[in-house]
Amino acid sequence: MASHPLPQTTAYVRIIAQSWQEGHIRGHVCASEYQWEFCWHFKAKKLQISPALGRALIKEPLGRFLEAQDYQLEPGGDYELVVRGKF
Repeated sequence: MASHPLPQTTAYVRIIAQSWQEGHIRGHVCASEYQWEFCWHFKAKKLQISPALGRALIKEPLGRFLEAQDYQLEPGGDYELVVRGKF
């Protein structure tokens, strides 16, 4: 039986601003034809994403990425993450 590779989409993340005092990182993420703005409140481990269209596709993988990488992300930095699923 041949195994089929899981579909995946690369999401591109750009960090726009970061405030250690206020405890947040702001940025943009795009995957396929979708684009979102986000604010990661790392002290509260809360992720806000807008617009709502397609948000369910990116919220969990982006949240995991930000939680794992938040102290290494820098304003102006461009990053990639692979999302399981086809957008």
